Amino acid sequence: MKATRLRAAGLAVALLGTLAAASPASATETEGAAPYTQSTCQTDPATPKRQFRAMWIASVVNIDWPTKASYTAPDRIAAQKAEYDGWLDLAERLNHNAVIVQVRPTADAFWPSPHEPWSEYLTGVRGQDPGWDPLAYLVDQAHKRNLEFHAWFNPYRISMPDGAGADIDKLAPGHPVRQHPDWAVAYPLNAAGSRLYYNPGIPQVREFVQTAMMDAVNRYDIDGVHFDDYFYPYPAAGQDFGDQATFEQYGAGFANKADWRRHNIDLLVQEMNGKIKAAKPWVKFGVSPFGIWRNKSADPLGSETNGSQSYDANFADTRKWVKEEWVDYILPQIYWHIGLAVADYAKLVPWWSEVVEGTDVQLYIGQADYKIAAAGQPAPWFDPNEMSKHLYFNRDYPQVAGNVHFSAVQVQANRLGATDIYARDHYSRPALVPTMSHLPAKPLLMPVVTGATRSADGVRLNWRQPADGMGPLGEATSYAIYRFDGTGLAEPCGFADAAHLVDTVRATPDAVQSWVDRTAEPGAEYTYYVTALDRLYNESPASPPRFVR
Repeated sequence: MKATRLRAAGLAVALLGTLAAASPASATETEGAAPYTQSTCQTDPATPKRQFRAMWIASVVNIDWPTKASYTAPDRIAAQKAEYDGWLDLAERLNHNAVIVQVRPTADAFWPSPHEPWSEYLTGVRGQDPGWDPLAYLVDQAHKRNLEFHAWFNPYRISMPDGAGADIDKLAPGHPVRQHPDWAVAYPLNAAGSRLYYNPGIPQVREFVQTAMMDAVNRYDIDGVHFDDYFYPYPAAGQDFGDQATFEQYGAGFANKADWRRHNIDLLVQEMNGKIKAAKPWVKFGVSPFGIWRNKSADPLGSETNGSQSYDANFADTRKWVKEEWVDYILPQIYWHIGLAVADYAKLVPWWSEVVEGTDVQLYIGQADYKIAAAGQPAPWFDPNEMSKHLYFNRDYPQVAGNVHFSAVQVQANRLGATDIYARDHYSRPALVPTMSHLPAKPLLMPVVTGATRSADGVRLNWRQPADGMGPLGEATSYAIYRFDGTGLAEPCGFADAAHLVDTVRATPDAVQSWVDRTAEPGAEYTYYVTALDRLYNESPASPPRFVR
């Protein structure tokens, strides 16, 4: 064993002894303040320490990224990289900590998949090799900015009306459906919106789509797998999805087709969760369903609403998935304003909060930024404060652990200044991603700050992470930096919210980590602390303080 490893191991033993002996109170007196959120601490709800914040970046029909304009750019790859970097810039400006990016919109792939063709939304041509690996870039760039990357897959949609539509012969050469046309169902029939879907009732189909998606899980360092609300397609008036023959073949034991369909989607969700956790136990699995499970008029367990029901429309028993804990997070699309009679935001958030209560499933709320000042929307969506009102409402429900905004172009549009308003009211400080106690974790040692020096561009901190990932210890994936005014020891409650959290940064392979506080005022006195975070944002005790005079 090298001497440096021996020294690191010795330091690790010493620090572990300190951690074992120190309580939150004694930490203030000895090693600095530990980042404990104590029940006695008075925290500011405007600056929560932990809150999931993200926006959806949709690729289907080039909604957000990449743009169709990029197809004809002199350097398409450089243009698409620059476009994506711009969305990450926006996420950083808004103090988001994650992005949810669509990488399999129509049974295709944004990576070199051995199972499905290249997505047409990369080049404008179905199946055409784009000449690079977009998914590798998407993940890498998000992580450089310390944003979680959730890979968004659509399990069963094969085509869109303005693409191949319902015509198998228009699919990419070598598409699996060309070899297995019996796997696909056109729906609705003889309609402008007709498209192809994989038949969820065929066991081989379910296995295939899981294999196709797991290829990305196995090969890329993603943080989450994300499904949206499309399982069985939304019903078209007067038409049933064409799976009667499949039901007759595989539906034995089910009293009706609806129960069998729900069982098929249950299996998809349950099995996908099992495969993800078997391959990479730290990868989260989340679903973003339509905001109404069932109306109370149809089921006493339902919500006080009168809208479409995902239980019946998409055959998605989302409440069951939460209660069975087949997902790590549920992200209902509550795309309605406060006070809407048929689907009131102020009734659905409490309902979903009650559903997740007592489970290990986290609740995030899908927000309809696309409705802000949109033609045809009711008056509340022309109130610049409507979205901020949603987030204020959420504060009364501690089960709500975050928000996701649809979609990136709408967030950027900032119509009525609404994005500026809700960002100012609710995202003024950084926030850590909420931890998930049911996922694996190891204890983290506190960092050791080795230097804090003033420079022309601010205050530069340097630190080391002792015995990183060695033995029973966890590996630091990123770090949180806290800054307090003056040169004195911080109280433990100073770490209970994000009032003093100034940044989070991704760990680098270097032995010495470095960060510059560009907001430090010349001549001002500060006390800095650094904590280590693993890839699930479990946090170490704080480093000893570092004073800057």
